[in-house]
Amino acid sequence: MNHELDFPAGIWEAFAQSRPTVRCSPGYLIYLQDTEATCFYFLKSGRVKSFIQSEDGAERVLNIYHAGSLFGEASFFDELPRVSSAMALNLCEIVPIDRDLVTQEFSRRPELALSMMKYLARTVRLLSGQVDQMAFRPARWRVANYLLTLASGTGTVSCTQEDIAAAVSASRVTVSRVLSEFSRESWVELGYRTVQLKQPEKLKELCMI
Repeated sequence: MNHELDFPAGIWEAFAQSRPTVRCSPGYLIYLQDTEATCFYFLKSGRVKSFIQSEDGAERVLNIYHAGSLFGEASFFDELPRVSSAMALNLCEIVPIDRDLVTQEFSRRPELALSMMKYLARTVRLLSGQVDQMAFRPARWRVANYLLTLASGTGTVSCTQEDIAAAVSASRVTVSRVLSEFSRESWVELGYRTVQLKQPEKLKELCMI
């Protein structure tokens, strides 16, 4: 399931109340792999993808963030170069969060620091799961798990088949075939750049195999 779902709604908005919003056009690179992480970000609106890129230009999507999410926080806290890049998928509003703001908010609301530790731990768990699925799982399992991970509260996943293919280390043809199978089984409903989970319990059963 999505590693953010059991956090209270709006928990991270405290970071955005006193800072100006930055508007990003679709395709805008918010930060780049291997650069210094002087801040992380609160996503006020829109969608952002994080991805890693190999030396030969091959890309793997790590996550797609929706409004209300934090991103870029891991490298900010461990003070090492960023391990991924982030790009706006559509028109986005983001709020940069620097060390002064983090210190201020954690001092004012200590419970926020505990939530941040939990959030970071969930990020590690998510990435560990991705390593597992790349190495050992069949394509149907990988696609089902990815859909469950990114589904919003309404059961909607907003991404392209290319995004899914990059994220689960499969070809677009394979992803298209798997999604068509899920659709025929009435587990999902396919739309333009969206997948609606109609029977998520079936996807969960598949991922338990």
